[in-house]
Amino acid sequence: MSAPVSYHMTPDEFRRNGRAMIEWIAQYHERIESYPVFSRVKPGDVRASLPAGPPLKGENFEDMLGDIEKIIIPGITHWQSPNFFAYFPSNTSGPAILGELLTAGLGVQGMLWATSPACTELETHVLDWLVDMLGLPSKFRSESAGGGMIQDTASGAAICAMLAARERATDFRSNQHGCDGRLVAYTSDQAHSSIEKAAMITGIGRSNLRLIETDERFAFRPERLAEQIRIDRNNGLVPFFVSATVGTTSSNALDPLPDIGAICAREKLWFHVDAAMSGTAALCPEFRYIQNGLEFADSYCFNPHKWMFTNFDCDCFYVADRASLIKTLSILPEYLRNKATESGAVIDYRDWQIPLGRRFRSLKLWFVIRYYGIEGLQYHVRRHVELAQEFARWISGSGDFELVVPPPLNLVCFRHKRGDDFNKKLLDRLNESGDLYLTHTTLNGRYTLRLVVGQTGTEERHVRRAWGKIVATAGELEN
Repeated sequence: MSAPVSYHMTPDEFRRNGRAMIEWIAQYHERIESYPVFSRVKPGDVRASLPAGPPLKGENFEDMLGDIEKIIIPGITHWQSPNFFAYFPSNTSGPAILGELLTAGLGVQGMLWATSPACTELETHVLDWLVDMLGLPSKFRSESAGGGMIQDTASGAAICAMLAARERATDFRSNQHGCDGRLVAYTSDQAHSSIEKAAMITGIGRSNLRLIETDERFAFRPERLAEQIRIDRNNGLVPFFVSATVGTTSSNALDPLPDIGAICAREKLWFHVDAAMSGTAALCPEFRYIQNGLEFADSYCFNPHKWMFTNFDCDCFYVADRASLIKTLSILPEYLRNKATESGAVIDYRDWQIPLGRRFRSLKLWFVIRYYGIEGLQYHVRRHVELAQEFARWISGSGDFELVVPPPLNLVCFRHKRGDDFNKKLLDRLNESGDLYLTHTTLNGRYTLRLVVGQTGTEERHVRRAWGKIVATAGELEN
């Protein structure tokens, strides 16, 4: 009788292949500046490089790793490049990568406290750490009526916040009977599209989401909010939810949280604050002014996967009253019943989110905080802001370029004075060069370039080189 074949990777094979993979990742980060930042493949190129069907017999790991070089790398936009200045960063770091590896190795499904107590309790503890590290209101700590947990993204956080607000406003009848079309939500016309998507998914509807006018710095205008709430109430509608932003995607605008929060408190509306990227700046005491007014907030979120060197996905979501969130999202079928849950002495994070299952995300965040320490994290945040402000000064001192809005932190919005068509051509030429990657927005109807300093490895030489490339390319287009 022949010996059974397991087909599994043996522990010795895993050790050997794992070492090879770690070495490959280390080399990738060492040589990352040699790649064009923006992928140059055309639609369909990657699939055309792949075999038509899957292999009948297993292949060796060396061949698989080789195909990463040949097929995958050409189709990658290198988000970890220090010359990546587009969107908002989605950065990572050595300790975060190793934490993610450990998460995959443990393979925990942390839906309940009982399914892995350490998964739940470490998350609760690290989220409490961050309350203190960021100077957040104490109502967001776990020993209060509130608490924090890790969502996938700020989009998921917004959906959960809007659902809890919906149920609180309807005395938890909407979960049972659905929405009646009268609930109205509010955000600014510069807010992230995730708020609109939340209105769609939660049954509020796009037509019941009011986009409130912004001021000359693209920040939420509280007086317009108060006026619109009054109009909606007079029309028999039910205002219930407001979302403000600390650092909008287009321009990094900072909404006036104290004024908006006071309106929400007076009108008894759920107040959600989205600080996806910019919330990390509050690690530094000198930047904590950006979250003045959070004492009014019912919920708050920020993304360590954007600017805190913790790889995607990792959104920290806090609520002031966890009972409302849990009552909104909790369903307890027989197969999930257990003594720990029924004792009421533990947190089951499945009741704080849309999915049932959840990964051990807090490991990578724990690794990052412990490896860098508060001082290390503060150093890099401060340095990124300094570099962005220096870039803004170069723009202001140029006769050909102009700032579209003063940058509060690490996002600079600027444009060439020759108009929209010229700026579109400039952006395309810059990105096609492979030397850097920028994205654009539209502010006051004008095509605007965005440069964000936030990648883990970005240093002064990268920002200086980016400015030199921008100036030189604009000169070439002018001639």
